Amino acid sequence: MKGSPVTARSFLPRDPDFETIVRASFARQNLMTSMRAQLCEISPGYVEITAPISPDFTQQHGFAHAGLTFALGDTAAGYAALSLMETEQEVLTVEMKINLLAPGRGDRLIAAGTVVKPGRRLIVARADVTAEAGGARTPIATLLGTMIPV
Repeated sequence: MKGSPVTARSFLPRDPDFETIVRASFARQNLMTSMRAQLCEISPGYVEITAPISPDFTQQHGFAHAGLTFALGDTAAGYAALSLMETEQEVLTVEMKINLLAPGRGDRLIAAGTVVKPGRRLIVARADVTAEAGGARTPIATLLGTMIPV
C-alpha cells in the first residue's frame, strides 16, 4: 500500500471481492470517463486515480481546474471507503473539504485516497492530490471528508 506514511493503515476488507466491486462502480462513473481518469491502484482502504491535465479541464491560466482536482480527490476517497464496505453497500460523500496547495500544472493529476477511520455509520477519508510533470510530483491539494454507507 503506497498511501501517506502518516495515514497508511492495514485494513481488512469486509467483502473479499472488493477490488471487482470498486472497478465495476468506477466504470459506471461518466464524469471520470469524461476526464479520461484511470483507476490505478486498489487495496483495502486505499485507491489511486490518475487523470491527464487536458485543455478541456484547465482554467483561464492553463492550470488544472480546481473542479478536476476536487472530483479526483473526492472519488479516490470515496472508493477507498467503498473498498471496506459490506457486500452490496455503496458510499456517498456527506461532506468534503479541500485545501488547495499549489497550481495543478504538468502532465497529469494523481489522487491517492485513504481511509482514516472506518465506521459502520460514517467513514472518514482523505485524499492527497499531486500534479506530475516530467516524473516529478508536486502536492497540489489535500481533501478530508466524511462518507456514509448506503
